[in-house]
This record gives sequence, C-alpha cells and structure tokens, in this order.
Amino acid sequence: SSSSSSSSSLAPTKCVARDFKIYAKNEDVDDGRQKTVMAKKILSTATALSLSLTMTSGALVGGDVAQAYDSNPSISQLAGLQANPVTNARALLRNGLPFDCKEIRQVQKALESISDDLRVPGVKFSGVEDSVKKSLKIVKNDSNKIVDKTAPVRKDEVRQYLKDLGTELQDFQTIVANKDKQEVPIEQQKCLSLVTKIEEALVNEFPYQVPAPYDTTLPRLEGRATVEMEVKIKDNAVNPGGTLTIVLDGYNAPVSAGNFTDLIQKKFYDGMTIQRSDGFVVQSGKPENEPSGVDGYIDPATGKERTVPLEIMPESSFMKNQAPEYDFTFEENGMYREQPVLPFNAFGTLAMARREAENNSGSSQFFFLLRESELTPSGTNILDGRYSVFGYIVDNQELLRDMKVGDEIISMKVVRGGENLVKNERAEPSESE
Repeated sequence: SSSSSSSSSLAPTKCVARDFKIYAKNEDVDDGRQKTVMAKKILSTATALSLSLTMTSGALVGGDVAQAYDSNPSISQLAGLQANPVTNARALLRNGLPFDCKEIRQVQKALESISDDLRVPGVKFSGVEDSVKKSLKIVKNDSNKIVDKTAPVRKDEVRQYLKDLGTELQDFQTIVANKDKQEVPIEQQKCLSLVTKIEEALVNEFPYQVPAPYDTTLPRLEGRATVEMEVKIKDNAVNPGGTLTIVLDGYNAPVSAGNFTDLIQKKFYDGMTIQRSDGFVVQSGKPENEPSGVDGYIDPATGKERTVPLEIMPESSFMKNQAPEYDFTFEENGMYREQPVLPFNAFGTLAMARREAENNSGSSQFFFLLRESELTPSGTNILDGRYSVFGYIVDNQELLRDMKVGDEIISMKVVRGGENLVKNERAEPSESE
C-alpha cells in the first residue's frame, strides 16, 4: 500500500503474529531471568499462533471479526470484553489518577453519566437532573472530606475549586429546569473540568518506585505532561492542519511517557513526516536520516539505539499503588482477564510502536490508534495488554482522519508538566572513548 512505509513493522498489524522467534531480549540478564523470559515467550506462542490462524487467512471485516472472537477462546480471553467501555479520553485520564477519595469519584461518575442521557432522543432530562442533584449534594455536604485528603499546600486551591463547582452545579440546575438541550453538554464539561482539577490536586505524591534498571537508566515522567503537536496536512484545501493536544500519563506509564517527553524536549520529532496512515494507525517517529536498520533514537551517550521496555499498568496494580508490568505482555504473565488502566478505547490512543516479537524494542516510534478500525471495537480489541499506551489526544482528534503519509509534524512542545520529567541522562562519550 502506498500509505505504509518501512516503519510499519514496528506497529501492530492486522497479522498480529508475524514472527515467533523465542529468545531472551537482554543478553545482560542473569541465567534465571533468561529462563523466565524463554518460558513466558513459549507460553504466549500458542495464543499468538491461534490468533494468527484466524487473522492471516484474509482481511477481516464486519461480521467476520465477531465470528473470529466467537470461535477462538484465546481471543475472547485477551479481549477484555466490557459492557459499556469508557471511550472518552478525558474520562479515561480521570480514571487513571492515583488518589483515594470516593466522594469526588462519585461526583465524577454522576457527571459523566449525563453523556448517556444526552444520547437519548430529546435528552433524558430526568437523568440529568438526578446526576446534577447528587453531585451538588456531595459538594455541599462532603467538601471538608475532600479537602482533608488534600496535601496542606493545596487545600486552599481545592476549596476554591469546590466553591466554583458548587456555583456551576447550581447554574446547571437552572439549565435543566429550562430544558436547554444545547447548554447541557457545555455545562457538563465545565463541571467536569473542575472535577479534573480537584482530582489532580488530590494526587499527593508519585505512588510507587519504578523498578530497576529502568529507574536509573531511562527518562521517566513522574506525573503528567500536556503536549501540543502542530501538524501540516499537505494538498488538502479543506484541512491544512492544526494542533493536537495530547496528555501523557506518567502515573501509569512513566518510562514510556518519560522517553517521549525527553525526545520532544530534544526536538527530535520537529520536522518529521507521518510515516504510516492506513485507517488502522497514524504513525511516525522513525529517524529519516539514519543508516538502514536504525529504527529509533540513537543515544549520544552510548552511540546505540535507546530502547524502552513494554510497560502496561493493570487495574489490580493501580488499585494497590504498585508499579506497572514490565517486559511481558498480559498473556505472557497469564493475566488473561486483567484490564489495563490505559486501554485502547479512545480514538487517538497514543502508544509505543515496537517489533512484534520483541517486547522491549520500542524507541522513538509511536502511533495513534484509529479506534473505528474493524479489529479494535471498544472493549473488544486485541491490543490491550500487548502494547504500551502512554497517553491520549484530548483536543482536535479529528485531524487524524485527514493525516496521510508525507504530512509534516511542524513541532511538538511540552506546554505543561515538563517539571515532572526525570531525565537520568548520562554524559556523552569523549573522543578517546
């Protein structure tokens, strides 16, 4: 296809299991760890082979996908089926904030549920009214509980946010009483924006230690960062381009998000072209002036390609303030029913590209998933637990639909959260070395 390029080998393809070489990626690990790697790779091969038997016989579209899931139990186990998966990027990011405060979570869920009422023809105002009433009651009665769980330096900030939220919710009640359909979603987002600010302020510290050796050898993002990605769409009179707003989630993918943030600050992506756009993903990040065989960023301190590990936060670990899973897919760890905190549910999900047979081969290549692809309906995709998701586009996602191979990334800039980056940089080797 003219829309793909050599970088496509590092992204998920419709043939999910192209190569099943069994080997230990890191030659420096001890013998016991090599045996563990080998065992887990062998364990996953049966599942991967069964996937390939279903997916390599031809392009699957429409009902064929459903038949593949129904007839293949390994796919059903990997799919993580959900009745009502969350598909909104901002909601997914709120769910991924590590704090303990049930009161503000209840407000969040009540306000988010209004989206369901908006989908009812004419708007289900009774549902909206109940959600707003519930939220306002919590804000009025339980604000002190929320403030008590906030770090001392941010208590006044949270008090003001709660006061503003109370005012907005009262305005919301008036909108509902007037049955103003156009204003309901606008006011909902105003309230949820304040909820997000409150929840962000409730995260008092980074919740866990990134395990060795990644805690000292790679950049990591201890928190979140907001990125603006300016793109130029060529030969399109209707859409010449614009700016995507991306939130990188270092709480749930600190190494992947840290690596990406570090490369942005080095201006690595500025001027790079889109290298794959096929209706499945939009992808870039492969150096364009490097020798053949170089797929990622060359670290000047080593003269070698800097790679990052597979990194996926399971919900069970998130609930216990534990680190993500590293090096192995969920299936390799036998975690067939585990759900990732950052799933491939939203249009514009951001993830690391890697070689399919090498979990820890990610470097600088990344992809945005176009969720409508026939292989990735929300809650039933087979990418969760296999690739490192580390962020979502939260504004101007629709630009992805028009982006094609050869379009240009004018620039990427970290506009918020850059102070959360821990660089772990090593000195460049001297000429004598």
